[in-house]
Amino acid sequence: MIKFVDQLKTFNQKKNKFMTDSQDTDQTKKIIVTGFGGQGIILAGKILGKAAALGDHRESTLVESYGPESRGGSCSAQVIISDKLIYYPYVKQPDILVCMSQSGYEKFISTILKKSVLLIDRDLVQPARKLNMEYFAIPATRKAEELGKKMMANIIMMGFAVSITGVVSQEAAHKAVLGSVPKGTEKLNTEAFYKGYDYGIALLKRRFAKKAAGQATGAIL
Repeated sequence: MIKFVDQLKTFNQKKNKFMTDSQDTDQTKKIIVTGFGGQGIILAGKILGKAAALGDHRESTLVESYGPESRGGSCSAQVIISDKLIYYPYVKQPDILVCMSQSGYEKFISTILKKSVLLIDRDLVQPARKLNMEYFAIPATRKAEELGKKMMANIIMMGFAVSITGVVSQEAAHKAVLGSVPKGTEKLNTEAFYKGYDYGIALLKRRFAKKAAGQATGAIL
């Protein structure tokens, strides 16, 4: 048991260092979640904001943006999370960009910086071949279909985003999910959230292992 706790502590320390290397130490984080109508993009933004404000007791803002069509058109949620008061709620250059559609990716990819974190739905977004940055991909929609609920891809993506970035705590995010979904769906949404969360943890572990192997051998992976 002690050995397992030590391993978990070491993994969390490596994860925090990994994300610190990817981002600056400013506690204000700007996030854009983008996709198309019907995917629950705005709900995903609300979950992040609620998790930060109610669960982690931080400041948060949300700006919703819709295309001309309510369903199938482009939409995005701009979320800012900070330990300080937020005076301007619009996101121009996100620290975290979550893309669940190709059109959303193409619209916002030019706004991110090298230190930004990019997360995509692997089956719906094809990054440019010359993309000069590391990114994280999950087949969120496919995993939601495996659950029998394609509409839960947004919840899977939120679990993935929380595990990869740590922008809000796991506990706060889970509670925000439970407080945002229809009554009677809490169990299935919990399964969806942790399906994404666990996928992200496993992905980080694999990348840590590859980096450690590269350092040990002198190889670049």
